[in-house]
Amino acid sequence: MNSVCLAVSRVCRAYQSIASNKGRNLPFLEPKKSMPEGRESVVTMNNREGITELSPVYTVDQALSAMGFGNFQARVLAYAGLGWVAEAMEVMILSFIGPAVKNEWALSSSEESLITTVVFAGMLAGAYSWGLISDNFGRRQGLLSIATVTTGAGFLSTFSPNYVSLVIFRCLVGFGLGGGPVYSSWFLEFVPAPKRGTWMVIFSTFWTLGTVLEASLAWIIMPRLNWRWLLALSSVPSFMALLFYGFTPESPRYLCMKGRITDTHKILEKIARVNRKTLPSGRLVSDQNISLDEEFAPSEDSHLLCPTGNKTNVFKAGFSSLLILFSSKLIRTTLSLWILFFGNAFSYYGIILLTSELSSGQSKCGSIALHSENSHGDSLYVDVFITSLAELPGLILSAIIVDRIGRKLSMAIMFMLGCILLLPLVFHQKEILTTGLLFGVRMCMMGTITVANIYAPEIYPTSIRATGFGVASAVGRIGGMVCPLVAVGLVSGCHQTAAVLLFEAVMIVSGFCVMLLPLETKGRKLTDTVDVSD
Repeated sequence: MNSVCLAVSRVCRAYQSIASNKGRNLPFLEPKKSMPEGRESVVTMNNREGITELSPVYTVDQALSAMGFGNFQARVLAYAGLGWVAEAMEVMILSFIGPAVKNEWALSSSEESLITTVVFAGMLAGAYSWGLISDNFGRRQGLLSIATVTTGAGFLSTFSPNYVSLVIFRCLVGFGLGGGPVYSSWFLEFVPAPKRGTWMVIFSTFWTLGTVLEASLAWIIMPRLNWRWLLALSSVPSFMALLFYGFTPESPRYLCMKGRITDTHKILEKIARVNRKTLPSGRLVSDQNISLDEEFAPSEDSHLLCPTGNKTNVFKAGFSSLLILFSSKLIRTTLSLWILFFGNAFSYYGIILLTSELSSGQSKCGSIALHSENSHGDSLYVDVFITSLAELPGLILSAIIVDRIGRKLSMAIMFMLGCILLLPLVFHQKEILTTGLLFGVRMCMMGTITVANIYAPEIYPTSIRATGFGVASAVGRIGGMVCPLVAVGLVSGCHQTAAVLLFEAVMIVSGFCVMLLPLETKGRKLTDTVDVSD
């Protein structure tokens, strides 16, 4: 007994010596020179011999980096991308069904705007709700709920007998669409840290695919059939997401954070098997600090080390998550992201609606319409299709610079370029020039949204990643709600100059908030705990 106590005493003194060099109590030793790069060792004790030894350990990030981006992540990307396509199509459809329903049911301009506004109102509530569900009950549970609600409400809205029922069903669709950040967070947690920004940009191309697909579908369907057919066909991607839900794996990072150690290891082993790679040798550990008692305590899964998580009441967990978002370490990040997402959504949807309004030929200000009444025809679908294609160069630009100059500088540059391209529209321009400028501005806005959607889940820890990203997206939905009421009203009221200046001001403020963000996340590993310090 004395010899064991003496050995434990020596281990404790070794920890204290290490801590004095690092400035805090850590149970880890510095990496040995003989260990592979990025690997660490942890002190363990041989109970029978009373001696200490070093054993290798690895984290989820290190395991994913060792296995690389392979076939397994490609499958995850395909499913998450399908969800992103579904959301993009349901959002883009707002540009087409509003004018059609207005003509069929003799609606006022405010009633037409309300169809768009209630979708964003639903997204506002859904973004926080789905984030809370996925952070407390798992990413897969969130994905299933999102696909079910979006599919059901989407198909039901097709059979709306009147205006009120249509508004209710589209609001429910919006509630389901609020789960977009869950798809993004889920995919992010499977991606290795190297080139993570590039892969997230590739993921964002599914949004552009959805917008182009919706514009093409509207171009084909609307002149020949009606808006109900467009609603039905636009719900197909959501139904496919529900159909293929059974093939989705749970996030290993989420499982590890929740203490489901055996499940975490099974997922990592499956990734290694599908990618034809091998897991690093040693034991799995979390980024969180592991106490000495936890290190030596016997456990059913003692061959792996991960923090344990307790199930809590979802309402208490939601309140706790909000408190964490406003903690001293995260409040600056949270508020800056909220303004950034608001400005991104306001500007992006503003450009879409501005294109729609200028193309509709319905404005009384003939000089600001891109097409006259006589040439209207398919002009709305053509212009929306062309400006939707602008998102492709925006994604390419993002992919080129996001992992080279960083997230913050990338967003700042694209906001500045967007302001420059939008400025000439303060005055009435020719049709070709106006379409070209709107093309360029939408390219920049797609770029800033893409990078912001990479930055937000990267900066938040696993325990509140979906909630933090979801709340930021929810604030962005407020921008989407306000935009139709403001932008459509200004353009329809012959105030194009005022509308453009408003967009300029919003973009400038958003760019300023980018510079206030405290950290650059390029190449920074994901964390499980609330710690935003380098």
